[in-house]
Amino acid sequence: MKIVAIVGSPRGAKGATGALTKIVLQGAESLGATCEMIVIRGQEVKPCKACDTCHKVGSCPQKDSFRTIKESVDAADGLILATPNYISHVSAQLKAFFDRCCGVVHCQGFEGKYGAAVVTSGGGDEAPIAEYMNRFLAVTGAVPVGSVWATMGQVQGYDFPAEIKEEAHSLGMRLVKAWSAKEITPEYQEITLGFRERMRALMLWRKAEWPYEYEYWKACRGLSA
Repeated sequence: MKIVAIVGSPRGAKGATGALTKIVLQGAESLGATCEMIVIRGQEVKPCKACDTCHKVGSCPQKDSFRTIKESVDAADGLILATPNYISHVSAQLKAFFDRCCGVVHCQGFEGKYGAAVVTSGGGDEAPIAEYMNRFLAVTGAVPVGSVWATMGQVQGYDFPAEIKEEAHSLGMRLVKAWSAKEITPEYQEITLGFRERMRALMLWRKAEWPYEYEYWKACRGLSA
């Protein structure tokens, strides 16, 4: 299994989010997974310009690292999303990546992949952010298997408590096991399927404006006018 972890943090792999993500990856590697960490500090992925080009031709015209990052994700079986808590949400760095995945969302282009969420914060409120990231995975067609987080105000340096280390390590193992067994998470499958029907209707409505996505849906989703 190949896993890509995207860490959206200006502190990169050396920050708390990167440190916790590494433990998750160690868990996955213990079961034979090959892992790659991609850091988005701020310059790698520019904000979406709402030009609609991805819907029309299937790619983004902006000149940055988004295409390379997406190609790495496309080639992987698993996707870990990791962020610090920035004012009760994901970081701007990770949100820029999400927004640039608009075409992926429309086509549920991460279908078949398995995913997980990692969050760190200064003082708490991590659960809604982890849920937001898992929902993003679900609407892209991926299967979320869980999340882990740490409140850094309760941690000495990056020396996470034993229970958090175990939870993170177990999450990495869980990701590999779920992919191997082709497990389904019913609560997220409902989100995935509901969003698919929403997109099906949208493709019929916008077929003239979004020819690439309309043709994709015809070829891969059996869409008929």
